[in-house]
Amino acid sequence: MEKVYFIGAGPGDPELITVKGQKIIKEADIIIYAGSLVAREIIECHKPEAKIYNSAKMNLEEVMETTINNVKKGKKVARVHTGDPSIFGAHREQMNILEENNIEYEVIPGVSSFLASAAVLKKEFTLPDVSQTVICTRMEGRTPVPENESLDKLASHKCSMAIFLSVHMIENVVEKLLKHYEKNTPIAVVQKATWKDQKIVEGTLENIAKLVEEANITKTAQILVGNFLGNKYSKSKLYDKYFTHEFRKGIKKEEL
Repeated sequence: MEKVYFIGAGPGDPELITVKGQKIIKEADIIIYAGSLVAREIIECHKPEAKIYNSAKMNLEEVMETTINNVKKGKKVARVHTGDPSIFGAHREQMNILEENNIEYEVIPGVSSFLASAAVLKKEFTLPDVSQTVICTRMEGRTPVPENESLDKLASHKCSMAIFLSVHMIENVVEKLLKHYEKNTPIAVVQKATWKDQKIVEGTLENIAKLVEEANITKTAQILVGNFLGNKYSKSKLYDKYFTHEFRKGIKKEEL
């Protein structure tokens, strides 16, 4: 029996899928991809006889029936998710069903949109003396979040934050963040990071809601907030010539 492969397709740019992920797509007999979020170009490398299914039009039972029936016929199945499937990918329930049916599977990680957003902004989440912690979360909406993970409680840490699936509620997001962050805290909204029609809006908590409205960004966007977006930080000890670590002895200042 063949395996099922859960593949992180990356944030959107077809060149940002992993080499391993692309190899499996090229070999797959069956490809089930999240068509509402995964660019079609990412799977265009499939072999001519491969069958393609868009999971945006399918429910869980239909996805799993297609997957299980085909893998039992000896078909290689590629289940292609956006970004990295381990973050808001809803693939745990699929893996559990495969386990119940004694079907082997493998997960191939991908580049998440929060990482792609930092890349297009040319920023680093973990700046010395600014933040060494990144919180990935989302606002409660039609799908709730655990009470102790509400956005205002998480914001109390004042660390770097990547907020998924929430740009349509940007005013509520700002309201909760302002309970702990200063109103001049930098914030950026990146819609469809690395796609050809990518949009970037940068501002502060004081004006970002208006800027997002003017840019007509209502979905498929990351909200990044925190002082890591600013320009004040300390240099890393990793490359400090005075700092000693396992691979390099630091210079003593008196030796200069």
